[in-house]
Amino acid sequence: MLDASHITALHDRFTAHGHDPSLPAASARSGFDQLVLDQHQANFDLWHCEDQARDPLAADHSIVLVKQQIDRLNQTRNDLAEQLDLALLALADQNQASPLHSESPGLIIDRLSILALKIYHTREQLDRSTPEHRMRNQARLMVLQEQRGDLAGCLDDLWADVLSGRRRFKLYRQLKMYNDPTLNPVLYTRSPK
Repeated sequence: MLDASHITALHDRFTAHGHDPSLPAASARSGFDQLVLDQHQANFDLWHCEDQARDPLAADHSIVLVKQQIDRLNQTRNDLAEQLDLALLALADQNQASPLHSESPGLIIDRLSILALKIYHTREQLDRSTPEHRMRNQARLMVLQEQRGDLAGCLDDLWADVLSGRRRFKLYRQLKMYNDPTLNPVLYTRSPK
């Protein structure tokens, strides 16, 4: 069920198609794959909103709208990481006596998603500008690819350890406060009584 190389391939195919719709789209083989793709969609959209938020010529009102969209996408991204963990927890009969891993598979998959986007956008830089710019980004690309390989290996190792009873993980709720009108003081002090 959990295969890091399959997950990174889904991320890469989705990212390539998202930037060039003539390329093949990523397709889910399972409900879990669909969660991976949905979560990557949130990161993909978030990445591009973050770019818009940094436009020095953008009007203030536009930045406010983009920031609100970033908050919604971030909430979706975190909710989907939790759904990934819930799906995996339903599959794993965990040994409660085994050591607890500090990061859940859903959060690792989220990090792999972000690395896929960094890799794609760094590759874009290899055809731009000066030789120095290209060399800098080639070095950056090598680091990103190594990090993704390491992290994918860690995900596979964690899942193997969970299935064998050597390690366990828990669902860690993100419990974001900024979108909740009952918890964010800016929102609850302005809401009608």
